[in-house]
Amino acid sequence: MPRRYVDPAERRARRAEVDDPEVVMEAAATFLAVRSRSVQETRRRLTQLGYRAEMVDGVIERLLTMQYLDDATFARAWVESRDRSRPRGESALRRELILKGIERDTIAAALAARTEDPSLGVGQSGRRFGDHQPSGEGDQPPGDRISVDHAAAERLLTRRRAALDREPDLRKRRQKAYALLARNGFDPQVCQEASAAFGDLNTPDRD
Repeated sequence: MPRRYVDPAERRARRAEVDDPEVVMEAAATFLAVRSRSVQETRRRLTQLGYRAEMVDGVIERLLTMQYLDDATFARAWVESRDRSRPRGESALRRELILKGIERDTIAAALAARTEDPSLGVGQSGRRFGDHQPSGEGDQPPGDRISVDHAAAERLLTRRRAALDREPDLRKRRQKAYALLARNGFDPQVCQEASAAFGDLNTPDRD
């Protein structure tokens, strides 16, 4: 027998009457089972479902105590995941974490930890970019920021190489590489230098 359709507003109204914290905890566990979440994401989800603020607050406190929620760990994992699977510039990573409700000090710490992996300071070409001195925000030394972002930019360009190499004109290929990097939050200096280096490396020798 098919289930009776229940209007979403009616569902939220029922949840607003819930007095059992375990019900709210179960809803939180279901949400967290998909992937790790920030405190703000979890609070927003439970609130959107219709649970009362005091019930949500209590469950959030329990999850923090049990370490199922930890914004510092979440921020570091988010940055590491991006660096592995979808390289982004520091400014894009910062914006993403702000949107997830992470405090600025916590974001700064996660981005600083990103520079501690020595492999991130060397790009695919083997060149080290730590000598550059761009302007930027945060407490990281400028050389560290540019070094890590250059490495991430090179990884992104390498992953998109097949598409970029379909453009035979060197100038247009560099422009497309620059645009790709800019869309992914890399600062202008990184976009300029990485796209120029990529264009040079992917230009066939001609006799």
